Amino acid sequence: MRILVTGGLGYIGSHTVVELLANDYDVSIVDNLYNSNIHVLDRIEKLTSKSATFYQVDILDKEALEKVFQKEHFDAVIHFAGYKAVGESVAIPLTYYQNNIAGSLNLYELMHKYGVEKIVFSSSATVYGDDFAVPFKEEYGLGTTTNPYGTTKKFNEIILSDLAKAKQIGSAILLRYFNPIGAHESGLLGEVPNGIPNNLVPYIARVASGKLDKLRVFGNDYDTIDGTGVRDYIHVVDLAKAHVLALDYSFKHEGVEVFNIGTGKGYSVLEVLHAYERACQKKLPYEIVARRPGDIASCFADCSKAQALLGFKAQYDIDKMCEDSYRFTVMNPDGIDK
Repeated sequence: MRILVTGGLGYIGSHTVVELLANDYDVSIVDNLYNSNIHVLDRIEKLTSKSATFYQVDILDKEALEKVFQKEHFDAVIHFAGYKAVGESVAIPLTYYQNNIAGSLNLYELMHKYGVEKIVFSSSATVYGDDFAVPFKEEYGLGTTTNPYGTTKKFNEIILSDLAKAKQIGSAILLRYFNPIGAHESGLLGEVPNGIPNNLVPYIARVASGKLDKLRVFGNDYDTIDGTGVRDYIHVVDLAKAHVLALDYSFKHEGVEVFNIGTGKGYSVLEVLHAYERACQKKLPYEIVARRPGDIASCFADCSKAQALLGFKAQYDIDKMCEDSYRFTVMNPDGIDK
């Protein structure tokens, strides 16, 4: 079976492509290389001894995207393509709405036109907003999102649910991620954000490598174990494997199904920092600064549904996540450049 992976050279997408190829799926990748790198394609092939078909296409370019659908028949889509920084989305909301919603609509229209009925969608725990008690459960539904990034994920979930009700999509599996970190243990794949990282662990990685002088911790007055924000961090390889399980599930399922994908355990910013210090075996400087707009105090998952229906259970702990992240950082000081 051939799977279209949008954003397949990005951080989560590339790890998922590796797992798909390892499970004997044929893979085509659509990626505009905005926040990814063409050399990732070679590293995927090196890891799997298999190749994926690549199209440098922006999903906002509907005409170019349609040519991909005309060229190949897809059995399903895994949809990652989209902007993903909470703070940035607060600053430039129109950009996020245009890219993450209009681009997705192009994809969904072409799926319907060319008879592709299965999709696994990259959603986010941000759709719960700040309305519910942790751990978040799928049965809570959609909350009041606190930032435009989260709102784009929420809108996509609503759109896909409506398409499924109208029988314009056969199966939509919505994966609400918590916080992916880590890297492939080979050191060949990992997260390389453009510019100064927006997310915690890539920022810590640059502090550890000396490229940034210290970590800024956004607030230490939350109602948490040490006053810093608590998140459910999941190893990116665990998350990638969850996509394969979700894809397998989609082929025997009709309608919409939502799954939390995390570890079910929350770690504070300072706990993650200290885990990274253990990985790199040195103290890392940090300072406390004001809270960041759009952030919430605590966010972690109840993952029992994914375990029951998908057979998914995260394997790796925070130390393994930080060890693999640091290995990737050391092996790729200038990013993925060849």
